[in-house]
Amino acid sequence: MTRRYSLHRNQMTIGIIGAGKIGSAFARALARNGIAATISNSRGPDTLQELTEELSPHITAGTIEQAAKADLVLVAVPWSKLPKALAGLPDWADRVVIDANNPIEGPLFKPAELNGRLSTEVFASLVPGARVVKAFNHLLAHLVSADPRAEGGSRVLFYSGDDAQSKAEVGALISRLGFAGIDLGPISIGGKLAQFPGGPLPVLNLVKFG
Repeated sequence: MTRRYSLHRNQMTIGIIGAGKIGSAFARALARNGIAATISNSRGPDTLQELTEELSPHITAGTIEQAAKADLVLVAVPWSKLPKALAGLPDWADRVVIDANNPIEGPLFKPAELNGRLSTEVFASLVPGARVVKAFNHLLAHLVSADPRAEGGSRVLFYSGDDAQSKAEVGALISRLGFAGIDLGPISIGGKLAQFPGGPLPVLNLVKFG
């Protein structure tokens, strides 16, 4: 059965796995809008004290297991570390998981070998039972955390997925954060357009007016 939540009535809990640039930027965007979340990393909650003090009282630190229990979970982890970060977690039981990952990482920034698959297809295999939505991966971190209305319009944030209800939930969150969300359709189309490297959209910083 598909879950339904109301972000505006604070019935949806949010978790973040990964406290690097994108994970922290997403946490800052949530905190700026008064939305609570639990953030986690591989090194444990104590290493996130500085970040949670900055974003208190909205953002709290937890373990990966605690963050993964939320109704909606954003994952932003270096590509090579994704399998280990997500290993051993229970079945995701129809919950929404945002894939904010890109199949590339420093210091060499060499694209990962995907064997003809889209990166989100690979990611989905690591989160069995989840309704996966691709989002928050195509903007630089400082654009995710900054006020999306700062340039006289609303900064565009693309998302895609194969389940209409999960996309509606992520789209509502994107709007709550002040972005102009644009649904790119299923992963087979939108995931390919927004994938970095390879897709044409990550090189763009678009603002919607009116």
